[in-house]
Amino acid sequence: MLNVEFIIYGAIFLGVVILVEGVYLVAFGKSIRLNSRVNRRLQMLDKGQRREEVLAKLRKEMDQHMEGAGIPLYSMLADRAQKAAIAFTPNQLILLMVGVTIAAFLGLSAMTETGLPVRIVLAVGFGVGGVFFWINSKAKKRLAMIEEQLPDAVELMVRSLRVGHPFSSAISIVSKEIQDPLATEFGIIADESAYGREIGEALKHMAERLDMQDLRFLAVAVTIQQQSGGNLAEILEGLAKVIRARFRLFRRVKAITAEAQWSGKFLSGFPVMALIFIQVTKPDYYDPVIDHPLFIPACFAVAIFLVLNLFVMRMLVNIKV
Repeated sequence: MLNVEFIIYGAIFLGVVILVEGVYLVAFGKSIRLNSRVNRRLQMLDKGQRREEVLAKLRKEMDQHMEGAGIPLYSMLADRAQKAAIAFTPNQLILLMVGVTIAAFLGLSAMTETGLPVRIVLAVGFGVGGVFFWINSKAKKRLAMIEEQLPDAVELMVRSLRVGHPFSSAISIVSKEIQDPLATEFGIIADESAYGREIGEALKHMAERLDMQDLRFLAVAVTIQQQSGGNLAEILEGLAKVIRARFRLFRRVKAITAEAQWSGKFLSGFPVMALIFIQVTKPDYYDPVIDHPLFIPACFAVAIFLVLNLFVMRMLVNIKV
């Protein structure tokens, strides 16, 4: 029976992630999906919303999560939710976690014969873990897309400056010509600049919110040029070359260390795969020792060592450049 329950646990976790994605799309529409190339800011403007209303709505979505970082349980999700630009409010995300936890508990109760305490622990784990997995995957995908778009955006600024546009107009052109997610980010900066905020300050805020080093370089370059003068087009052209070189270096390091990373993932997952294989092929394998008083403590010890193994292997294969 245990082998069937493992499959059920995996199916319930997958169902939780799909449920969260479905609720998100129903609430905010397909255009908010990260793999959509629609410029969300321009789409909102095309629907007749005023510029200041669009700016206020987008800024609220992007900054609301760190404001709710002090909420219990939510603090572990706040940073990733902010980087993913999740449109759900902190309270809505907490209610979502509670809802999927209840759904997972009902699924476990209907499909398994696990004891009540285990069902409660698993349901909470699926509810919180499923939402965190969903947010984390969206944050990683969004940051990767921004990193890939940034060199093209900076080069477009350089071309705009060289034909005589002021820097504020260059930012606005970038927000219209490139695709999301970076288009909406620069569109917010263009709107803030139109309402009186310094562009260097707005770029610095975006860099800190996304925690991206290349954006910090851009913010510092613009701030220094605004304070001391100089040819901004040449500065940004050099910055674009540096960003592209860093991007190529990161890709090269990732390719070189791919074998070590997959080895670490395999070594981390092998004990779990071996346990599943044993339960599938010989479910009664542990029956002779399952009643031993040290069996449960040994299981907890093995689980602790497996978790430690995940952290150790991650540190070994996480190459910093």
